[in-house]
Amino acid sequence: MPLSRLRNRLSVALAGAGLLLAGCAHPSVGSDRDDPTEPVTLTFWHGWSTPGEMKAINDSVARFEKRHRNITVKVVPNVTDETMNQALRAGGDDAPDVVSSFTTNNVGQYCSSGMWADLDPFLRKTGVVKEKVFPKTLLDYTSYRGEQCALPLLADSYGLYYNKDAFKEAGLTRPPRTMSELKRDAVALTRRTKDGSYRRVGIMPDFRLYQNSPDRLFAQWEPRYFDAHGKSRLAKEPATRQFLTFQRQLIEAQGGYGPLEKFRTTFGDEMSSQNAFHTQKVAMHMDGEWRGLMLRQAKVPFGWDTAPMPVPDNQADTYGKGYLTGTVVGIAHSSTHQNAAWELVKFLTTNTDQVVRFANAIHNVPSTKAALTSPELDADPTFRTFLRIAQNPHSVALPPSANGGQYVTALQDFSYDVEAGKVPDLGEGLRALDAQIDADTLQSEN
Repeated sequence: MPLSRLRNRLSVALAGAGLLLAGCAHPSVGSDRDDPTEPVTLTFWHGWSTPGEMKAINDSVARFEKRHRNITVKVVPNVTDETMNQALRAGGDDAPDVVSSFTTNNVGQYCSSGMWADLDPFLRKTGVVKEKVFPKTLLDYTSYRGEQCALPLLADSYGLYYNKDAFKEAGLTRPPRTMSELKRDAVALTRRTKDGSYRRVGIMPDFRLYQNSPDRLFAQWEPRYFDAHGKSRLAKEPATRQFLTFQRQLIEAQGGYGPLEKFRTTFGDEMSSQNAFHTQKVAMHMDGEWRGLMLRQAKVPFGWDTAPMPVPDNQADTYGKGYLTGTVVGIAHSSTHQNAAWELVKFLTTNTDQVVRFANAIHNVPSTKAALTSPELDADPTFRTFLRIAQNPHSVALPPSANGGQYVTALQDFSYDVEAGKVPDLGEGLRALDAQIDADTLQSEN
């Protein structure tokens, strides 16, 4: 759920900066280290922190322990990536056996540093064919350069929430499917007060709003961040210019950056009842699958629905795709109980009944092919929009990198300047951004 992920973001930069300094060599696979049928206690660290999330995890572990009477699992909640990585660097009896993270773009560091064990030998040994179990996009963000050091543990997909009452008032009969339709509808949905200030905007495009980080919106263009040698290619990627140019056009069509930013500062907290979509200050809003549950619990006084995010006009046939991310789980390189740890990881990630029950409990997207099509899933049609997005072959996740999320942060900082009109030469700015990302990657690898 997003509350835990929002807290965890605060530690991502520190975690990523220190991860490769550990200098861990890849240990041998734990196939001969321990007997998973012998009595053992595992330690499982995770980042979930709200009462509902922790109950869902504890219920999952209880189901596992019922199946594996010899294994006891000590669950430690609300662990940040920074804390986890410090423990893995130190090793010892206090280090966890099973680890999870909300930060998919750190997987490249988890794999390349050797801190998280390679899971492919465990998959092969127990007959799990990962390509048959997990959607390709989710496998892509849990591996790095051919090493599967993590597996997906539920996913998040991003789509469009829209106010049906506002659409009806504006004479709109369906949500926008292309970027040109999004700009047109945003203008039609914008309303002002008598003094000219905003009462409602069609969509708030500003990158500082809630989940509006540039990488999530950029996903609709299906960009290539890196070339075959791992070099940043954003300046050479035509989609980058198209995306940032459209962002400026969407801002200008609704009144300009200054007025929109001023209006944004009146919005309430993202996770509160004063969220701008809840209070009808925005008519359309990009968010994850969890928002629907929050809207129902808040009993908002208007009709709403969900749809995929619009796509570029020259990619209209890919409508239905979206940005994907999620929780990843793995085995600590230092664990002396890796076979037993694998039993827990395998249960949490591949058991269809378990994945469905966990997904329903915290209203996240299931992370296996079988679970995504299970009749036991939440039947709410507004939620199933996000299931379809997760299964769309054009949906995009961030590529793993040796520098973790530093390239995402660099893109974000650059995009802030672009939307504010502070980048006079987009081509020159993008070339400088590529150079910065490459320097950060080189520093991480050394």
